[in-house]
Amino acid sequence: MKVLVAAPLHEKGMEILKKAGFEVVFEKYPSEERLIELVKDVDAIIVRSKPKVTRKVIEAAPKLKVIGRAGVGLDNIDLEAARERGIKVVNSPESSTRSVAELAFGLLFAVARKIALADRKMREGVWVKEQAMGIELEGKTLGVVGFGRIGYQVARIANAFGMNVLLYDPVPNEERAREVGGKFVDLETLLRESDVVTLHVPLIDATYHLINEERLKLMKPTAILINAARGEVVDTNALVKALKEGWIAGAGLDVFEEEPLPADHPLTKLDNVVLTPHIGASTVEAQTRAGIQIAEQVVKALKG
Repeated sequence: MKVLVAAPLHEKGMEILKKAGFEVVFEKYPSEERLIELVKDVDAIIVRSKPKVTRKVIEAAPKLKVIGRAGVGLDNIDLEAARERGIKVVNSPESSTRSVAELAFGLLFAVARKIALADRKMREGVWVKEQAMGIELEGKTLGVVGFGRIGYQVARIANAFGMNVLLYDPVPNEERAREVGGKFVDLETLLRESDVVTLHVPLIDATYHLINEERLKLMKPTAILINAARGEVVDTNALVKALKEGWIAGAGLDVFEEEPLPADHPLTKLDNVVLTPHIGASTVEAQTRAGIQIAEQVVKALKG
């Protein structure tokens, strides 16, 4: 059987595929047109957040049995087209859990203590003091929107920092909430009462622009918004307005509605926002786990 690896995969993952007896072909991030050529005789495809496995790609692959996503989100895969063909879609949801949770807190520290701003000013030869006045996290309230694997890890870290934790999730898990000293509330209450709101939900119809102008206006003017989930969960135009007009104090963003983020985007002009280029899973540990886990999943799926 033949496996197409269409995105970088850790060498340990590649070894697992080869030891299973598969022919492995690697091409980094092929275009849709090129992908259609490559999949004609493959039994499995492995991707990351790109390339997109569209209906056209799936229809061009008569032997395709498995689509593997090294990571969590499946929004770059046409799941309906895969279901119609009986193609199994697998991923490695636990591989980046801790890495994303730690980045969310990294963004929070950078915003709360104005670390990025201070660093930028130092490099410009400006010694800022008053402009770099920040806040402590102990005693503050963290609102976690989406209490899955990552939300749980973020809440654990917050608990260790002495923060109060509010939780929102359509399917509350009270036992897990007790483990982190968290309390479930409705979304509006969470937004009103939290000093920090951090987003950890998948991108589905119900979460598209979940944080919009109306909901941003519910937040405290001293509040910080963190998004390390999906860019489309936040209405970018509303967020820019909120940051400019002081509806909230700041934001830390790892994901965007438009990626890569253009250099002249309004967000890049604001001092009260910290931006990172979708690096939530970009740790050595996460990449190793993702490669191993998705390779094992593909082997299991192909070998029954």
